[in-house]
Amino acid sequence: MANLLEELVTKALDGRAPTRDEALALLDEDPHSPDVLDVVAAGSRVRRHFFGRRVKLNTIINMKSGLCPEDCGYCSQRLGASSDILKYSWIKPEEAAETADRAAEAGAKRICLVASGRGPGQRDIGRIAETIAAIKQKQPGVEICACLGLLSEGQGEQLAEAGTYAYNHNLNTNEARYADICSTHTFTDRVDTVRQATGAGLSPCSGALFGMGESDEDIVDLAFELRALDPDSVPINFLIPFEGTPLSERWDLTPQRCLRIVALFRFCFPDVEVRLAGGREIHLRGMQPMALHLANSIFLGDYLTSEGEDGEQDRRMIADAGFTIEGADERTLPESRRDLVTIRRRGTGTELPANA
Repeated sequence: MANLLEELVTKALDGRAPTRDEALALLDEDPHSPDVLDVVAAGSRVRRHFFGRRVKLNTIINMKSGLCPEDCGYCSQRLGASSDILKYSWIKPEEAAETADRAAEAGAKRICLVASGRGPGQRDIGRIAETIAAIKQKQPGVEICACLGLLSEGQGEQLAEAGTYAYNHNLNTNEARYADICSTHTFTDRVDTVRQATGAGLSPCSGALFGMGESDEDIVDLAFELRALDPDSVPINFLIPFEGTPLSERWDLTPQRCLRIVALFRFCFPDVEVRLAGGREIHLRGMQPMALHLANSIFLGDYLTSEGEDGEQDRRMIADAGFTIEGADERTLPESRRDLVTIRRRGTGTELPANA
């Protein structure tokens, strides 16, 4: 098994992906498979080679919360969800800019503007453009990522012209089981949006969500399907089982399982930003510092509808683990390529400040 990990490290440093059998071996928790600590140690060599000990901080601003017409089974904002979350229409650009300013001052390098819904209308594109302008007045150096759902023709170019740096649209699960989690749009719809964003000159950001009952084979399929899209950033989310959603009873993940998944994505995306995203606090728990030896990026503060850890606690975790926060003037990508669930009651859409 030591030979397997050495082979994976050699491939990753050369920019090559694991074979399907090698990827499956990383996820296997059989006693004869590589120990999770050895897997993390091997993945850490790849992470350090391309990203050193830098950790990039990102923050989410939920521009419009709840009332989504899509029926994604994992989402607390979905059609028919009874989750007790914040629901509000578009916040004003000034409110978003204030939140972005606080996050940037706390170390966030990327600001993610997210809005629920199937996709943006022209008025929504205008709102995002106004918000970007307001943010850039005080924080001209931050990266702006938009996450607005399915894009129509030409909208990617409009967002790029408005100052958007990246576009996020996660695949979430593999093509073969996509219909099991959503019926209102398809896997192909999501792939098309990522390709549209890339074609418009936006940095493609597309990742995954785990803990929905997927098999090892499903995870590997998704990793290869994502690799085919050549994203610059791959967020790794773990299911937050909100009450009032179809997946509210799924508590399948363990910290060890999560570490193996993150390691697989590091080997599949050796020189790409791999980001710890939603659910990390719930499922990685005390193993979050170990996950930093694989991922080079995390979200700071709250998520869309759930609260994250205190920002100071995250920054302290990064320092205690021996890592440093990436500065705004540092290159993210290597030069080689361009009861545990807390409903969010602070930040955008409320009168309370965000916790970044």
